[in-house]
Amino acid sequence: MARLVRATYTSTVPRRVARTSRAMTIGGGCRPDAVIFGRRQSGPSAAIVGGGPAGLMAAEVLAEGGVAVRVYDHMPSLGRKLLMAGRGGLNLTHSEPLELFLDRFGGARAWLEPAIRAFPPEMLIEWCHGLGQKTFVGSSGRVFPRAMKASPLLRAWLTRLNALGVRFHPRHRWTGWTADGAMSFATPDGDVVIQPSVAILAPGGASWPRLGSDGVWAAYLSQGVSPFRPSNCGFVVEWSAHLRERFAGCPLKRIALSFGGRTVRGEATITETGLEGGAVYALSAGIRDAIEAAGPVTVSLDLRPDLSLAALSARLNVARRGQSLSGFLRKQGGLAPEAIALVQEALHGGMGSNDLPGLIKSLPLVFRAPRPIGRAISSAGGLRAEVLDARFMLLDRPGVFAAGEMLDWEAPTGGYLLQACFSTGAAAARGALAWLAEAGRTGSVGDR
Repeated sequence: MARLVRATYTSTVPRRVARTSRAMTIGGGCRPDAVIFGRRQSGPSAAIVGGGPAGLMAAEVLAEGGVAVRVYDHMPSLGRKLLMAGRGGLNLTHSEPLELFLDRFGGARAWLEPAIRAFPPEMLIEWCHGLGQKTFVGSSGRVFPRAMKASPLLRAWLTRLNALGVRFHPRHRWTGWTADGAMSFATPDGDVVIQPSVAILAPGGASWPRLGSDGVWAAYLSQGVSPFRPSNCGFVVEWSAHLRERFAGCPLKRIALSFGGRTVRGEATITETGLEGGAVYALSAGIRDAIEAAGPVTVSLDLRPDLSLAALSARLNVARRGQSLSGFLRKQGGLAPEAIALVQEALHGGMGSNDLPGLIKSLPLVFRAPRPIGRAISSAGGLRAEVLDARFMLLDRPGVFAAGEMLDWEAPTGGYLLQACFSTGAAAARGALAWLAEAGRTGSVGDR
């Protein structure tokens, strides 16, 4: 596999990290039990905050560049959200043309494009193969590891990082900076203070906080952080008690959802609180923004997108011959029980029954609110582009870089989320290597 570090940086610094010592101090102000990183080593050191895809990719690039790397994560183990994503097959990236791929990032395209072009889907696939994890392209163009889960990939990756000299520190929650610019962490054994040469922040966004991405870091970067909002999320729909009790958990297959001039085919799932699933997620950003601006919105659900309105009307324009509505819709309309339940729900809610074909092709659903961010696949909001330079370095903290979902961007599911995390992690690390090389820096973050 080709090395991830570009030829613009060459270093003879040994990769081995010097042992830390509890007897070390910095600047006067540190507690006696503080651990100080890197004061006895001659070469540059790096601290990575966050053990997800962005952080681990940054660690790999930095270690290959000759930097002594330590990864800090407040969870007991690394890659928890990656492992959760693997339960659905681990959609790594997408095989569509790069121009179309980049468009999926909407207004953030210009910001993320250099990072993704430098580490595009083809390189991510090659990297995955280099870890012994072969991939395949699904019928939708999505790229998956053949193992269809994350654990083999993560194990191979951590083995590689260990071989590169990367060291891991679980149960270390980053708590910001000390008065003299050192990085502080809370651990079960007390506070830890470190002064690496560079730092890369990749603690994630604010979705699925039980897996580690809780957004607490925003309190330490109050400037330039947009509020977190749910992305790729479900929405609240006020079902009747009957529908909620009988059909919560049932899938809606081969449907189409329309909102704001966009139509997406796919699947969804009826939940106790509303609707979620791939077709919903694809429209979630626009629906969320519309709800924030004006309150509940109406989304159109097509229960038979494979049939034109005329074809469906021809099927239903026959005598019912004593059949119940449910039986008629099942036999003539080809609707599944859960789809029939939605039609009946609309009829009981006051929709007229004189145009059943029209109702089936455009069933209105009122989305009242997005589901809480803790249940969203990803989050919008985070560190804005305006507070970073082109290398993803914080303008007000030289030597500190940011990557991954903590940045203020969003994208649909389909491989775009993971790709951007990998790409920005690699880009931030390349930026850190370049910053170190510019003046032969081996000092600590914050030094100009």
